[in-house]
Amino acid sequence: MKKELLIASALVSTLGAASVANAVTATMSGHHDAGLKGSSIDDSTADTITTVTESSFSVSLSETTDGGVGIASSFMLANETDTGLHTAGLTLTFTDGSKLDIINGGNAAKSHDVAVPGEAGKPGVTLTSTNYAQDALDFFGEDTGVGIEWHSAADFMADGLKIGASFSADTGAAAGASVKLESSWGLGATYVTSAGDTALTIGAGLADSTWKINTTGPSTGSNGFHVGFSAVTGDLTVAAGYANGDKVADSTTNNESEVNDNTVTKVGAKYVAGDITLSLGYTSGAGKASNTLGTAGSNEDAKDTLAAGISYAVASGVTANIGYVDVDSQVAGSSETSGGASWYLGASMSF
Repeated sequence: MKKELLIASALVSTLGAASVANAVTATMSGHHDAGLKGSSIDDSTADTITTVTESSFSVSLSETTDGGVGIASSFMLANETDTGLHTAGLTLTFTDGSKLDIINGGNAAKSHDVAVPGEAGKPGVTLTSTNYAQDALDFFGEDTGVGIEWHSAADFMADGLKIGASFSADTGAAAGASVKLESSWGLGATYVTSAGDTALTIGAGLADSTWKINTTGPSTGSNGFHVGFSAVTGDLTVAAGYANGDKVADSTTNNESEVNDNTVTKVGAKYVAGDITLSLGYTSGAGKASNTLGTAGSNEDAKDTLAAGISYAVASGVTANIGYVDVDSQVAGSSETSGGASWYLGASMSF
């Protein structure tokens, strides 16, 4: 009996070793945020202080074929920072350095927007009235997930240039009370160069998508472009961006809206002094909302946001954050009281 147990143990060990040897390479990453957020909306709403605890945990998988083609994917085990677990499709990396995302490919316009500094941590103001003004450079550029995105290798046709292109198709879902995205495409480019001691990054994107409200209603579109730059000189970073376009505001409560003539302007700067990073940013967004898809709006919503932050690197992977935002809101061309201010004090731990 003892002999049989020894043989069985050896067999299990051998099979286990074989399975590990044949496994793809897996790496883990994530973060955990813990802090306090205070909000002050208007005189009729009580000031609040709430706890903020948000976490994410993701696993990345990768392997390379004998021909040198990389195959990669990823999935999330937990994500409390926004909706969805962001399960990726497949990414193929070719020997020339180019990549192809297949399944959940994304939109190339979003892949090339420039990051503009702003607040630190998790401050935020929740507007109490409906304001359709956008505040992100990539507010357009939706995709169905049934699509692909191609990324060029570095130095594509010119030193410092990378480009991308994407397309997504109809999922076949019926368009009823809530609008459905039928198809979309996107183009994007990033150019990196230097001017003396300054490293300069320029990013731009263009996208278009088609939506359907029901089986008989006309299709309507969401489209736009963005352009921005980031300049780094020593410890100082200055960045700015501009976006313009139309957007379909989707809702499952049968009140879809068409928001036309959106403009978003962002400017910001950050300065790194040892373990401390100071940041400051300003965003101005405006758009004309219409309750009828395919019809241009006439009443303009607007939203202006001032943001600031201080981050301190306490230890490896641990950052203490102090953040502040102030939001001024206008709905249908009139000032209203749902804007306000918010502060944040907390820490982020990343691995």
